[in-house]
Amino acid sequence: MKSGVVIEEGGRQNIYAVEPRMYVTDQPQFGFTKYAELFNGRMAMIGFVSLLALEVFTGHGVIGFLTNLSNL
Repeated sequence: MKSGVVIEEGGRQNIYAVEPRMYVTDQPQFGFTKYAELFNGRMAMIGFVSLLALEVFTGHGVIGFLTNLSNL
């Protein structure tokens, strides 16, 4: 049944989806990998700390900072 086709009584074909072969590799891959999750978490932490620093140094939050930029 490697082809994914079974012939039933009466000559009808019953076609099944063939599952792809699974393999493991040590090379980096795209998608939800452990490295991607670590990278996204680190970028989120950097962004959060940057927003806190912006508020400490300017005295405004992000929206207040952006509205003050339009007044310049």
